[in-house]
Amino acid sequence: MLEEDKRGILLESGTNEIEVMEFTINGNLYGINVAKVKEILMSAPVKPMPHAHPAVEGVFKPRDLVLTVVDLPRYLLQRPCEKGPKDLFILTNFNKMNIGFRVHTVVGISRISWMDIQKPDKTVSGGDEGVATGIAQCGDNLVTILDFEKIVAEIAPETTIQMSEVDRLGKRERSEAPILVAEDSILLSRMISEALHRSGYVNVTMFSNGQELWNFLQPLRESDELSRKVALIITDIEMPQMDGHRLTKLVKDDPLLKHIPLIIFSSLITEEMRRKGKELGANEQMSKPEIGRLVEVMDHLLMRQKQM
Repeated sequence: MLEEDKRGILLESGTNEIEVMEFTINGNLYGINVAKVKEILMSAPVKPMPHAHPAVEGVFKPRDLVLTVVDLPRYLLQRPCEKGPKDLFILTNFNKMNIGFRVHTVVGISRISWMDIQKPDKTVSGGDEGVATGIAQCGDNLVTILDFEKIVAEIAPETTIQMSEVDRLGKRERSEAPILVAEDSILLSRMISEALHRSGYVNVTMFSNGQELWNFLQPLRESDELSRKVALIITDIEMPQMDGHRLTKLVKDDPLLKHIPLIIFSSLITEEMRRKGKELGANEQMSKPEIGRLVEVMDHLLMRQKQM
């Protein structure tokens, strides 16, 4: 049933909707985008790994796939938690990685608009280092949407954006081209901004979701300032208020904006998602954390834009 649900929403274009899988830890409701979920399994014994992060239980091999298992209760509560016989593993795929997360129960799936997901107050999310990217209204329940990319980046820093990729590009010229970036993760937003600055792109404006970036574009649409304020757009897919696919559709359906190069830079780039992004008009799509590749594609698109 999960696979059917995923295919349905993956093949729709720019609806600004998300399917949230709700699960519990110690009775508290949390959520994950169904597009990140491969399957749900009963928990099973795992093989511990020496010198691993305290929240890493070890490795688990369902069928022919070896997975790292993260003890999500321990990670969130910052202390050892009793493992129950009815615990579940949520098997995920994002950033080209397969990771299992231990949870206590899975409640179900809710299909909602990104408009129903609010950016959490820093008191709720844990400040700039928090792991809540949004608070969703799913029926009568408030569900905390977790930043799984941030969780994995903290547990395994080598799997996230690496500044060394930018350094390997060598000496680069400074560029004042105005770059707009929509990214809701506080951690990744900071890392992307730093990487682009290091690569020479010094005129970067960050937005915490697609709606904020779209609002920024509106007064510029028929203005002489458009070309001086926007040279290229980079967008994540998962974001509160307006997701990256909806933003892409709005930009590429607009006769005054469609010429702006747009790159989807997301942890969710699968073949199905790539087809969807192409249908919507994205110029390029790539998976986090390929920051060096992102810079090279930006160089290419901006050079091509100059020649037009």
